Amino acid sequence: MLKSELLEIIANGENSGLEFKRDDIRPEQLAKEIVALANFQGGRILLGVEDDGTVSGLQQPNTQEWVLNVFRDKVFPQIIPFYEELKIAEQQRIAVITIAPGISKPYMLKHNNREEVYIRMGDRSELASREQQLRLFESGGLLHVEVLPVAGTSLENLDLVRLNSYLAGIIRDSEIPVTNAEWMERLLGLGLMASDGLGNTVCSIAGLLCFGIKPRRFLRQSGLRVMAFAGTDKEYQAQLDIVLDAPLVGRWQVDGNGRKQLIDDGLIEKFAAAIEPFVTEESAHIDQHMRREKIWLYPWEAVRETVINALAHRDWTRAVDIEVTCYADRLEVISPGKMQNSMTVTKMIAGQRSPRNPLIMEILRDYAYVDSRGMGVRTKVIPLMRQINHSEPDFIHTEDFLKTTLYRKSA
Repeated sequence: MLKSELLEIIANGENSGLEFKRDDIRPEQLAKEIVALANFQGGRILLGVEDDGTVSGLQQPNTQEWVLNVFRDKVFPQIIPFYEELKIAEQQRIAVITIAPGISKPYMLKHNNREEVYIRMGDRSELASREQQLRLFESGGLLHVEVLPVAGTSLENLDLVRLNSYLAGIIRDSEIPVTNAEWMERLLGLGLMASDGLGNTVCSIAGLLCFGIKPRRFLRQSGLRVMAFAGTDKEYQAQLDIVLDAPLVGRWQVDGNGRKQLIDDGLIEKFAAAIEPFVTEESAHIDQHMRREKIWLYPWEAVRETVINALAHRDWTRAVDIEVTCYADRLEVISPGKMQNSMTVTKMIAGQRSPRNPLIMEILRDYAYVDSRGMGVRTKVIPLMRQINHSEPDFIHTEDFLKTTLYRKSA
């Protein structure tokens, strides 16, 4: 780094990826900042700079050795930083510690026989909440939220008729449980039930989402909020504003020839029925069979794929619904949470696959709600929008959500 570049960085002040510290701080104070940056998106710590940006310079000898000892003794898992010192004036030097975004989250401060997790909140490092720690464990690949227990639930909260249909008709399992004990044993094995740590066998998040009876009773974020407005913005008076509550998958009857017939709608079918009047319109002309043709304002497969992606890949630690909103000129789907693992919009468009909820994804694939390739954005959404609506879908990704926008077909 050049001296001029460093001075410009200091002049701009602290932010989410930059922390100023004197070099006489306690080792655990430095480790706290290291952990918080690694748990966020990486960043830099400048040693020898006051909080207000005044350069005080390094005071202690062997600063590099001291810093590396902090990394070794106070930070877990281990991180290897990039360390450099720059001369600012004749007797003033600043240490620049560069920390890459961590791939083994959560990182912890080890101090006084305790392990503490910190994250960056603006220009501050704060203790992570339970929900934030869950997300860090998930992003580090150490936890799949979908198999966590849902407190207060039991076998009675699962639709055994729908589960029977899944086992016998969809995945062709020849051994169907009969007693409650047999059902719990099988569902524990499938990850659809879990132990709550208190001696109870309860529904897992995936089990309640896919096969639960009114899952929103126990998992408020399991629904799907569907809205429609006549204009291009949210207005006081909505044409539609409902929250759908149902298991993800429908109940199907399969005959001896493998033909499926829908017996009871799931969340996906309920969504399709609710949104269809707002993504179609009738032709002004009557055809030869005395019927008005239905005109689709968006490629139906693109709408379906976008919503199913939101259901399959959303962050279930976020206690908010997926939102699907139809405006006069566009359809927006907002999926709560940051994208899983190291996924980015660029990687998603390129066709990279990285399922956040593999169990839910496999169940949706068993029912053919998703295809075996798992590349719907690249192979369906983008090509169909280009071909039929002559527009590109927009993807906006933040720490809190992924928003996909499909633009209405021009008249």
